[in-house]
Amino acid sequence: MSKPVLNPKTTHLEFSGLPGALAISIGLPAVLILFELSCNRVYSAQGISLNFAAIKDQLPNSWEAVKLLVFDPLCWKAYLTWFFTLAACDVWLPGQTLKGVPLRDGTQLTYKINGPAMSILFITVLVYRWYTCENHYMPELAFVYNNILQLTLTTIVFAWLLVVFVYVCSFIPLRKPNGVGTHERVLSINGNTGNVIYDWFIGRELNPRIGPLDIKLYCELKPGMLLWLLINLSCCHYQYHTQGSVSDSLALVTAMQMFYTFDGVLNEAGVLSMMDITTDGFGFMLSFGDLALVPWSYSLQSRFLCLPENRLDLGWPKVIGITALMALGFYIFRSANQQKSDFKNGKLDHKNFKSIKTETGSKLLCDGWWGLSQHINYFGDWLIGWSWCLPTGFQSVLPYYYVIYFGALLVHRQMRDEAKCRAKYKKSWVEYERQVPYKIIPYVY
Repeated sequence: MSKPVLNPKTTHLEFSGLPGALAISIGLPAVLILFELSCNRVYSAQGISLNFAAIKDQLPNSWEAVKLLVFDPLCWKAYLTWFFTLAACDVWLPGQTLKGVPLRDGTQLTYKINGPAMSILFITVLVYRWYTCENHYMPELAFVYNNILQLTLTTIVFAWLLVVFVYVCSFIPLRKPNGVGTHERVLSINGNTGNVIYDWFIGRELNPRIGPLDIKLYCELKPGMLLWLLINLSCCHYQYHTQGSVSDSLALVTAMQMFYTFDGVLNEAGVLSMMDITTDGFGFMLSFGDLALVPWSYSLQSRFLCLPENRLDLGWPKVIGITALMALGFYIFRSANQQKSDFKNGKLDHKNFKSIKTETGSKLLCDGWWGLSQHINYFGDWLIGWSWCLPTGFQSVLPYYYVIYFGALLVHRQMRDEAKCRAKYKKSWVEYERQVPYKIIPYVY
């Protein structure tokens, strides 16, 4: 019997292959730039459509002006300091050591999970700066708010350069643990087509590392997620120092997203079983998503609400109602994931929970939360997204970008997961779909 190939050639292409990869690589950065310009007092009088003439007036009119925006020395210095300081903290801060899923070569990588230590350090520094700055004016937050366009462009270019580095390194064999000889890197099953642009976009290497730093896990949560929080705080800081107070709508969005951010960082161990870590390579799609798309598009509601013309005071009934929606979504998301984890680890009473035994020997849970839909956790996550958008009222459709984009993303993830499970479980998956017919939203889809 011949030895299995460690890195089989990729035959199935996501996003319609090269055309989709090029469209996303160009289109999404353009969308981020549009978001910055549209949240810079250029809304139309009706507050529904964008004033594209005003946006056009803000665009640089020469190559020199473009270079000043894209390669602003102070912004690059600030972002590189931010990224590599957090990377150093990720390596040096104490944490729990866990093993990842088994790889195709039979090995298991170890990961240091130090989200709690990182969160404590981050909060401590913020609180210290808040109390030591005169009149609570923090130059760091003012810098973030006053340089949103330049910092957006900086993160886009940095994400691009990081992936070029990782892609080139994916061709360099790794030294064996004993230091004698080299061995082949484990590549992503999705990113080994041989097409440079597509593999760069989707991610060629599965687990790129520099010494003790796992690049993919680090970028998944810390630099982008914590920058998202900083941007929200910079919006509150701006509104407080220009308008004298922070509106309840902006405070609510910031508080809910802060909770979500820290919950993600604190529960870093849960990421190890996600598709991003177990299956996807680290390419432009993940790098751009983690480092640029998350902070600069997920903060859109705060950037909208902090402008004087968009200020909105909700009142306690609406604040309580929206908070309740966030709590419901979070409860569904967290309890469903916990139920699935308990089932896999044998902590549930399997006699009282229906499941389907597959040809591979594993079981598919089709009871409890997971009897309502195949991805009930996605539904909870989507409800959380609605709670972030509703505080903006109905002044504009733009702050609702998140629920529109995230809904499409969840459907795409569901389709990818369905294709993978149908190929893996065959007849068992057909029976599973019969028992659990809804994909995400119970009794709807």
